[in-house]
Amino acid sequence: MTTQTILYILLAGIVALLLALFQYKYKAKGASKKNALFAFLRFLSIFGVLLLIINPKFQQITIFNEKPNLVLAIDNSNSIKHLNQVENVSTIVDNIRNNKTLKDKFNIDVFSFGATLNVLDSLSFKEQQTNIDKAFKALNQVYKKTVAPTIIITDGNQTYGNDYEYAAKKYKQPIYPVIIGDTAQYQDLQLKQLNVNKFAFLKNKFPAEAILLYTGDQNVNTKFVVTSGNNTVYSKNLNFSQDDNSIILNFTLPANSVGVKSYRAAILPITDEKNKANNSKNFAVEVIDQKTKVGIVTSVLHPDLGMLKKSIETNEQRKVVFLKPKEAISQLNDLQLVIVYQPNNTFKNLFEALKLQNKNKFVIAGPKTDFKFLNTVSENYQQDITSQTEDYQPKLNLNYSAFIIEDLDFESFPPVFANFGEPNFSVPFETVLYKTVGSISTEEPLLATFEINGRREAVLFGENIWKWRAQSFVNNESFNSFDNFTGKLIQYLASNKRKNRLNLDYESFYLGSSTIVMSAQFFNKNYEFDANESLNIIVTDKVNKTSQTIPFILKNNNYQVNLSTLPASDYTFTVKATSETISKSGSFKILEYNVEQQFLNADVSKLNTLASQSNGNSYFVSNYKTLIDYLAKDERYKPIQKSSKNSVPLIDWKYLLVLIALTLAIEWFMRKYNGLI
Repeated sequence: MTTQTILYILLAGIVALLLALFQYKYKAKGASKKNALFAFLRFLSIFGVLLLIINPKFQQITIFNEKPNLVLAIDNSNSIKHLNQVENVSTIVDNIRNNKTLKDKFNIDVFSFGATLNVLDSLSFKEQQTNIDKAFKALNQVYKKTVAPTIIITDGNQTYGNDYEYAAKKYKQPIYPVIIGDTAQYQDLQLKQLNVNKFAFLKNKFPAEAILLYTGDQNVNTKFVVTSGNNTVYSKNLNFSQDDNSIILNFTLPANSVGVKSYRAAILPITDEKNKANNSKNFAVEVIDQKTKVGIVTSVLHPDLGMLKKSIETNEQRKVVFLKPKEAISQLNDLQLVIVYQPNNTFKNLFEALKLQNKNKFVIAGPKTDFKFLNTVSENYQQDITSQTEDYQPKLNLNYSAFIIEDLDFESFPPVFANFGEPNFSVPFETVLYKTVGSISTEEPLLATFEINGRREAVLFGENIWKWRAQSFVNNESFNSFDNFTGKLIQYLASNKRKNRLNLDYESFYLGSSTIVMSAQFFNKNYEFDANESLNIIVTDKVNKTSQTIPFILKNNNYQVNLSTLPASDYTFTVKATSETISKSGSFKILEYNVEQQFLNADVSKLNTLASQSNGNSYFVSNYKTLIDYLAKDERYKPIQKSSKNSVPLIDWKYLLVLIALTLAIEWFMRKYNGLI
């Protein structure tokens, strides 16, 4: 309480006293003893009211004990069921959660993890993927500034994601792994990895690579076989030993007909092999009969050029060649798309040839572009010419309708370097990305597309897009998202197909353990995205002839349906609009594969390393009760006494209001009783 407030309170007391004396002393007519009581009651009433007006604040200190957290993270993946450890895990979880000593000492927080970390609802052991790295990253965000020893119940086998040892190093909490699964070593053959491109070209041979592993101490003979239906398309005899326990096979397979071709690669099991699920893998390749050749025409050197080639060629259907403006003219017939990078007046003949052949093109303009020349040769748009430059960040147009675009968190991308000024289009166009300056979003296009006279064109006003691909990798730990965006843009520009009101985005085949999501866009008669339509997909299993209808849900600028619950099989489908007779059909395959069944043993060495580097200990199912006793007795984990200091205003003190009302009531009744009213 400040000195000023204390002075106000003293002044309020003096004023209240003077008013009470004035009422019952100076103007008194009755007995002096009663007047003294009346004056005292009036003094309390007036003083209480003045205190409420001053409203002084008092410091309230609350002392409490805060228990440390005990984090219990449980592997909810299918591998626990495959290793026959469901009962053991459930028993361990129940004993830890219900242990009275641990409940008194800790706040027990329970999570489950598979592909992601979740607050535990129930254990199903149906998760198709395990990402322990992601689980530790999520826990680090929650318990970064607290004491939270962590028990992780798992077999230690991760199916995707970064090595979880590195994420655990950043998680500054003691980790106590309870190791689930068999630790004994058995003889086992494993098809560890199979690398095959998604696409192959008709009448060519496509490469494949198989990594084969053997665990055991004997010499064994086996055979590696690749089959398609009932036909064997490749085979090789193999020999393994304790010292020579891995083989990398590189081979090629023929692509004789167009379509999705399914294969099964398998290493024949040895006698008494315990886990045969990891001996084989199904895979598929889509055979196509054409390849898109993209020419990047430039007279300058820039990192964008290498990025574009790398990003475009991630799709094996596409090949990129670099050309000078003069070279490009003679090769236009061989190119399905021309990317013109930062043109100047040396591109004049090329632009005339592109116009003459009505060729699709993608113009990338930046500070090295001669905009005076570009404005001359471009009939469809003009750029304001200034000597100033600006950094523009991208912002996705959620209503873009030419093709389906996934939001890559474009607003987190670094800015491109561009000329200041607004482009002006003389033809109808659609903006893919808007310009953003700092926190100010503009309606100016940064990347736009348009279609005129059967020709498609895109224009990007900025350079340094190589930074976008790098940032996409930082965001997603993969280049796939950005490369898919580039691929869709190239596919749109390289095609002259008529625009459809219903567009679908899906793969020809999926692995059984992957998330299967199909996207769709529906447009009204003016080719504007229609968010009010209801779309349904009718999926038919070609093998058992069963069908089911699943509705799409609206998400941002497209409709989506999750088909991950479908079993492995061949499917045909039809997507229909409810209000109009518009539909589109197709087919896809789901390949049988459960990555969680590829493991025979727990990864003991990695979990032991995890425990030692975090100052924890590892335990097995047989001695997990030792862990409970250890945590109960560990002196590092004690309640922390904390204090909470709050500033409480007097007006919140209800008893003062009661006191004021009470003194006024007593004074009134006493005066009434004595005939003074």
